[in-house]
Amino acid sequence: MVKASQGNVRDLPRSQLGVDVDNGYTPKYITIRGRGPILQDLRKTSKQVDRVYLATDPDREGEAISWHLAHALDLDQNDEIRIEFNEITKQAVQAALKQPRQIDQRLVDAQQARRVLDRLVGYKLSPLLWAKVRKGLSAGRVQSVAVRLICDREAEIEQFVPEEYWTIAAFLAREDGQKFQAQLRRKAGKKFEIKNETTANQVLADLEKAEYIVTSVQTRQRQRKPSAPFITSTLQQDASTKLGFGAQKTMRIAQQLYEGLDIGTAGTVGLITYIRTDSTRVADQAQSEAADLIRSLYGKEYAPSRPPVYKSRATAQGAHEAIRPTSVQRLPDEVKEHLTRDQYRLYKLIWERFVASQMAPAVLDMMSVDIEAFDYMFRATGSTVRFPGFTKARSDYTFKEELLPDLAKGEKVRCQKLKPEQHFTNPPPRYSEAMLVKTMEELGIGRPSTYAQITQTIQKRGYVVFEDKRFVPTDLGQVVVALLTEHFPDIVDVEFTANMEEKLDAIELNQEDWTKVIDEFYQPFDETLQKAMSSIEQIEIPDEVTDEVCENCGKNMVVKHGRFGPFLACPGFPECRNTKPILEEVGVDCPKCGGQVVKRRSKKGRLFYGCSNYPECDFTSWVEPTGEKCPKCGEFMVKRQQKGNSYVICSNKECKYRP
Repeated sequence: MVKASQGNVRDLPRSQLGVDVDNGYTPKYITIRGRGPILQDLRKTSKQVDRVYLATDPDREGEAISWHLAHALDLDQNDEIRIEFNEITKQAVQAALKQPRQIDQRLVDAQQARRVLDRLVGYKLSPLLWAKVRKGLSAGRVQSVAVRLICDREAEIEQFVPEEYWTIAAFLAREDGQKFQAQLRRKAGKKFEIKNETTANQVLADLEKAEYIVTSVQTRQRQRKPSAPFITSTLQQDASTKLGFGAQKTMRIAQQLYEGLDIGTAGTVGLITYIRTDSTRVADQAQSEAADLIRSLYGKEYAPSRPPVYKSRATAQGAHEAIRPTSVQRLPDEVKEHLTRDQYRLYKLIWERFVASQMAPAVLDMMSVDIEAFDYMFRATGSTVRFPGFTKARSDYTFKEELLPDLAKGEKVRCQKLKPEQHFTNPPPRYSEAMLVKTMEELGIGRPSTYAQITQTIQKRGYVVFEDKRFVPTDLGQVVVALLTEHFPDIVDVEFTANMEEKLDAIELNQEDWTKVIDEFYQPFDETLQKAMSSIEQIEIPDEVTDEVCENCGKNMVVKHGRFGPFLACPGFPECRNTKPILEEVGVDCPKCGGQVVKRRSKKGRLFYGCSNYPECDFTSWVEPTGEKCPKCGEFMVKRQQKGNSYVICSNKECKYRP
C-alpha cells in the first residue's frame, strides 16, 4: 500500500517565532494547516499494516520529513523504517526495499539547523525593516545575499567607463585566387592594442605598401570533451538559455518527469532521476546501458573504452546521482506523443546531455597561420571536424568549420583590403536567472532545492524586477541592501553565507553540534539587532512625482512600487484611491490599430508589450516589436537577443524570416 504525505506535515508556526532561544533553540513544531486530514488518514492506515516504510526524497529535507512523519505516526525511530531511491522505477524501488535503514539524525539536525537559522534571521530582521522602511518586507539569510549581488552588479554598471579600442582585419588572397581573412595581433613581436583612431590610421599608413608573407603554419588536433550530466543548477541554466524557461518552470516540469507520466503501454513511469542534486555521479548500471545504446545508435567508436568520471564541486553533498533518464532506451521522440511540448523539450535536453556525457570527445583539426607585413603580424585560424564524437547526440551543439587555404611557410599573399573597426568595452551584464543561479552555486550560496525559490521571492518582495530577461534592482531593493550592509554586514556577506553552508555540511558529517552552530551566530546577531532597532532612523523612500494628473482629484500622480513593478498612484490616498499602470512607450505603432505600443507587466511580473488602447485593442507580444512588417508573410517583426547579440526576426513562428 502506497500513501502520500504530500510533503511535510509539521513545521514551525507562521504566526510566531516558534524557536525557544532560551532553551537550546528548541523548535516548536505544529501540524501544517490543511494537513490534518492527510495525517489522520496516514495514522489510521499505519495501524492496519505490519510495517511502515518512509520513502521521502533522498536529501536533508526528505530525511527531516521522514523524521516528522515518524513522530506524527508514533513510529519507533530505532527501527529500520527509512528507504530511499534516486529514481521512481520498479527496479530502484525493489532494491531500496531490500536495504531499509534507521532515520539519519545527522541529516535531520542539519535540516533543523537551516530551518531554525532562516527563521531567526527572517522573523527577527523583518520587523526591523517594517519599522524602519516599509511594511510587508522581509529579509533572509540567502535571499538578501542574492539581492546584494544584483545591487552590486548595478553599481558596477553605473560606474563603468567605456574604453575605446580598434581592430584591423586583413582580407588576403593567394596567387590562385583563394581568399581568407586574418586579424592584426602583434607589432615587433609583442601584443599590440590599438586604443584610438590616430593609432589605427598610423597602422594603415605603415601597411600601405607592405608585403604579406606567411611566416608560420601550424596544424594540430584538439579534443573537445563533453559536459558533465546535469545537476540542478546546470539544468536551470541550460533550460533558461536554450528553452527560455525560468527556474521555477524548469523545476515544476522536471518534477512531473520525475514523479512519473503515463507513456502508453508501459503505464506510468518516472522518466528522470531525482532533480535536486549537486553531484555529477552516475550509477554503474546507467553507464553500462548508455554505452550499449551509444554503440548501437552511433557506432562503437563513439563509446569510450572506460566510462567517463566527472568531478563534482568540493561543496557538493554527493548524496544523489546526476539528473539523467531512468532508462536511456526511452528515446525522446519515442515518448514525445505522451508528453506536453514543454515536458518533451526538457526531457530531450536531459536525455541528450546525459547520453553525450557518456560519449567520446570530438576531435578537431586546427590550423593557425601567421602572416608578417612590415613590422606587424596577422593571424588566421581555421578548423575542421575530424570526428564529431559526443556532438552526434546533441541537437543543440554544432561546430562552425572555418577552412583556410593550404598555405606554406614563405608564401607571399596579396592584401585586397584592410578593414579598421572601432569598438568600446561593455559594462558587465545584469544577471539573468541562469547567471544568478550559476554565481550562487560557484559562491556556495544556497542549495539545489532553494535556487528557484530565491529568484521568485526577491521578485515577490519588490526588491528586483525582471526586465528583458535580466534582474534590475528597485529603489527599495537598494535601500534594504544598503541598510543591511551597514548594520548587519554578515547577513549580506557572500563569504559568511558560504561558510554557514559549510557548517551545515559539518553538522551532517557529525563534526558540529547544530545548537552550537546556531548559538555562535545568534548571540552577536541579537545584540546587533537591539542596537539597530534603537539607532536607525526611519528611512523614507520619496515617491517620484510625474506629470500625469489624477482625473479624480487633480493632483500629480506619483510612482509606487508593487510586487509586479512600478505603477502610478494618487498621492491623495486614502481619500483618493486612483491608480494607473505606467505606460512606457517604445516608439512603435501598434500592428493592429495604429496606437502606441507600450511596456506592461503580467500578473506574475513578467514584462510584455501591449497596445495603449487596451481594452479596445488586445494586441500583445512577449517580444518587443520593431514597427516593421515581414516582407515574406506580412506579420510584425520583433527584436530578439542571443548571447548578447541583437537580431530582428518575424514574429510568425512558421515563417521565421530573418533579414
